[in-house]
Amino acid sequence: MPVPLPQAEPQWRPATQFANHQLGSRDRAWLLDDGSLTGRLIASHAGQFRVRRLRQEWVTPHPSERRLLAMPLRQRALVREVVLTIDDEPLVFARSLFPVSSLVGELRHLRQLRNRALGAILFRFPQMHRSPFELATIPGDNHYLPEFLRQREAAWGRRSCFDISGRRLMVSEVFLEPFRPWSAVLPVHRSQRGKVSAAILRPKQ
Repeated sequence: MPVPLPQAEPQWRPATQFANHQLGSRDRAWLLDDGSLTGRLIASHAGQFRVRRLRQEWVTPHPSERRLLAMPLRQRALVREVVLTIDDEPLVFARSLFPVSSLVGELRHLRQLRNRALGAILFRFPQMHRSPFELATIPGDNHYLPEFLRQREAAWGRRSCFDISGRRLMVSEVFLEPFRPWSAVLPVHRSQRGKVSAAILRPKQ
């Protein structure tokens, strides 16, 4: 009998569903930090930060991604997968989804990101809001990760939606074994942008 492949889509749950014994206060502080991850990595790790694009193409989203983005059943999205590195050491795998309906107007240029950091762009929009995080513990051999990033230990993942003037996109981030969390919440350099907003409600399942 063939051995089933590891599940490709993590089991995402709202952060509020994780008890303290599953997610301690120290991990909760950095996992739920809603500042720019790009900025956090640059501030807390010595070395050269770089974004390496692995994949960009039009796809059918995973079912939970489609529900999170409130996308019509047959609508496709542009997926962009990257790895964030310091001195070429992979620290974070990131997967972003852009519904075709969101890639218009001032967001049209997101089709041409190449190796630029998405977060560095999103956090410039004063009208940007971010939804509450969903979290998952992801087995190291899960097919959600590219093969060369798979590892022995499970990894924490998180995802959220960004809303800019009614146009949504989703970003998920998986923290790999070489990643070291910052020891405290770093200062937020602006008052409103990126603030977790309960106004961005998750679509009903």
